[in-house]
Amino acid sequence: MPADPARAVKENPPDFPELPSILQRHLDRRWHVDREPCFARVLLCGSAMSVMGRLLAGQAPLRGRAGLELVVKPLRYRSAAAFWGADDPGLAALLHAVVGGTPAYGRQFVRNDTPGGPADFDDWVCRTALNPQTPLFREARHLLAEEVEARDPGLYHSVLGAIAAGNATNGGIAAYVGRKSAEIAHPLHVLEDCQLIVKDHDLIQRKKPVYRIAEPLITFYQAVMRPRWAALELGEAERVWRGSKPRFLSQVVGPDFEQICRDWAILADDFFGEPPGEVGSALLVDHSKRENNKIQLDVVVMTPALLEERQRVLSLGEVKWDEVMGLGHLERLRRARELLIAQGHRAEDAVLACYSGAGFDEDLRAEAHRDRRVLLVDLPILYG
Repeated sequence: MPADPARAVKENPPDFPELPSILQRHLDRRWHVDREPCFARVLLCGSAMSVMGRLLAGQAPLRGRAGLELVVKPLRYRSAAAFWGADDPGLAALLHAVVGGTPAYGRQFVRNDTPGGPADFDDWVCRTALNPQTPLFREARHLLAEEVEARDPGLYHSVLGAIAAGNATNGGIAAYVGRKSAEIAHPLHVLEDCQLIVKDHDLIQRKKPVYRIAEPLITFYQAVMRPRWAALELGEAERVWRGSKPRFLSQVVGPDFEQICRDWAILADDFFGEPPGEVGSALLVDHSKRENNKIQLDVVVMTPALLEERQRVLSLGEVKWDEVMGLGHLERLRRARELLIAQGHRAEDAVLACYSGAGFDEDLRAEAHRDRRVLLVDLPILYG
C-alpha cells in the first residue's frame, strides 16, 4: 500500500480513480495471499451519495470487501422534534417542513437558534432560513451543486421546482419544465441516484411512478426561496415571507405532513389490526362522475406482498394540514373503498383514516366513535 494514502488523495483532488483498485489489490493480498491478520482499517466517507454508492456497487473494485456500510440518515420526525426541543406538535411539524431531520441544520447552520415557541416560528424563519448571513440560506443550492457537478444546473433546478409545485409524474414534470418526457428522464435518474428525490409507485396502479423530493429543505428552497431569491439577497426576508406563507403551507408543509403520516402508518400495527407491509399513495378515478372524478388517497396501507396470497388493503387515508376534516372527507374514502372492491381488490375491511393537523368536527368524531373502521389521527397521536 502507498506509504501515505491520505497524502495521495490530498494531492489528487477531487478525482483519484486509481484509489479503489489500489485498495482492492492490497486488501486481497493481505487476506488471500499473505494470510496474515490485518488490524488496519480503511475508512471511506463522503457526503455525495452518488459517489459513495458507486464505490461498493456493481463491478466496482471494492464490491464485497466492505466490513461495514453505514448510511447516516436524517432523524425520523419524532426524533427530530426531540432534537429541536419542540414540545408543541404543530411547531415540530412546521420545523420539519423546513429543515427535516438533519441535525446540523439545528446547530451550526443556524447558529444554535431555535424557535421560542409556535408564536416565534415566523420570526425564526426570517432570521435563519431566509437570512443571507446564515449557512442555511445557501445550503439547498450547495446540495444540488455538490451532486450534479458540471451538468446543466438550470434544468435540475427546474425539475426540482416542478416536483415542489406538486407535479409528481414524469408527464407532469415535463410539461411544467417545458421539455419532452424523454428529455427529463436522465435528470430524474441522476437526482434519484443522488437521493435528492425518491421514486415511489402508486400502490393501486403499480406501473405508475410518482416522484417526491427527499430533503425538505430543498422543497422549501424551490417553493419559497428560489422565486424571490433577488429580494432575499437584499435582506427582504420579512416581505418575502409574508407573500410566500400561503405557498409554504400548500406546497411545503402539506406534502411534508403527508409523508409524516405515511411514516407513522408504517409502524401503526395496533391501529390496523396487523403489521403493514407497504405504505404509499394512490390516485383513483371514479368513472361514475363526469367532474371531480379523481380521488387522491394520501396514505394507502397494504399487507406484505406474499406469494401465497394477494395483498389486502389495510387502510385508506386522506391528509389535511390546515383544514378541519368532516363527513365529506370520510364519504370520499368510503367511495374509494367501494371502487377498489369493485375492481377486485381485497379492501372490505380497510380502515378509513383521516389525518389532520387542524382537527375534526363533531359529526366526524361521532361517526368514528360509532364505526370501528374509521380512524382519526391528529398531531398528538402522530407525535405521542
